[in-house]
Amino acid sequence: MGEITLLLQAARQGDASASGQLYTLLYDDLVRLARSRLRGGRVTLADTGALVHESWMRLQRAHQIAFEARGQFLAYAARAMQSVLVDTARQRQAQQRGGDVEHVPLDTAASERLAADDNPSVLAVHEALEQLARLDPPLADLVRLRYFVGLDEGEVAELLGLTERQVRRQWDKARAFLAVALKD
Repeated sequence: MGEITLLLQAARQGDASASGQLYTLLYDDLVRLARSRLRGGRVTLADTGALVHESWMRLQRAHQIAFEARGQFLAYAARAMQSVLVDTARQRQAQQRGGDVEHVPLDTAASERLAADDNPSVLAVHEALEQLARLDPPLADLVRLRYFVGLDEGEVAELLGLTERQVRRQWDKARAFLAVALKD
């Protein structure tokens, strides 16, 4: 077993020091995930850091989730980042539609930095991916690993037990589905 796998198991059993070591070891991977997720918008490094920290807090709260390996952890981290961005986009939309009540999250600065008002497609991509997950959960997982985690075809193939050719075909199928879903 690798060091990260052992730390994941220790953290799952409640070892706080293992959780801290895990954060240190995986921080670069989390930043890479955040940058890949925020690519294309008007984003600063502070946004990347805010997304990493907010998603890490969500991962900490979800301690009942059992991760067996680095790949599973990163896939879940990508989902947590997606969830942060979708929640922020929904808050912005509610505010734009007359939500005059002031909601004060724990860290208002992080919320404002993560605002997706200049990228309204966050919710559309999320909804299309949710639709794909209802139709074909393994295909949605492949999209999360490629798009949100940023793994290449070889890494996805190894993680899912497929050949690279199968991953390419599935990736093409998923992209075609998402293209149609996002046009509507």
